[in-house]
Amino acid sequence: MSWWSRLTGGKSSQTPKPQRLDYLSEALALERQGDYDAALTSYRLALRDQPNDQRILQNMAIAYSKTARLDDAIRCYRRALELDPQLSGAHYGLAFLLLKRGDTVGAERHLTTFLAKPPTNSEAERWVRHARETLSRMRSEGEDGIAHEGQDGTADASGSANDTE
Repeated sequence: MSWWSRLTGGKSSQTPKPQRLDYLSEALALERQGDYDAALTSYRLALRDQPNDQRILQNMAIAYSKTARLDDAIRCYRRALELDPQLSGAHYGLAFLLLKRGDTVGAERHLTTFLAKPPTNSEAERWVRHARETLSRMRSEGEDGIAHEGQDGTADASGSANDTE
């Protein structure tokens, strides 16, 4: 519609539609910039729109881990596993958070589940190797309460923190 037609009261053939923000993409960008608190706000908004999205829940758990809010991270991983009990990245992340808490029994169970059906993408091998080494160490040392993190200090085996699939 021309500006003259709008000025004289003409109607547009296309009604403008409100645009929704892509909160997940925004959160991922904020996380890449290191602004985890702002990323968490965007993740919460994305989760409001898609409450059963495991990818959002896993990314939230990773961001919570990076801001030392481990209880919130554990809650997100557990919720993701309620939605999909075979979600390998959530098993991996939850295992290492439970180790930090001293829950070796829970950690061993989640590492075992992770290793039973590990991710197969190209960068997953380092996470699988790390899980195997940790599980082996846990079993050989008994229940000493060892605590290990992911190789970069976070609990992420799915690569989901930067994936938009």
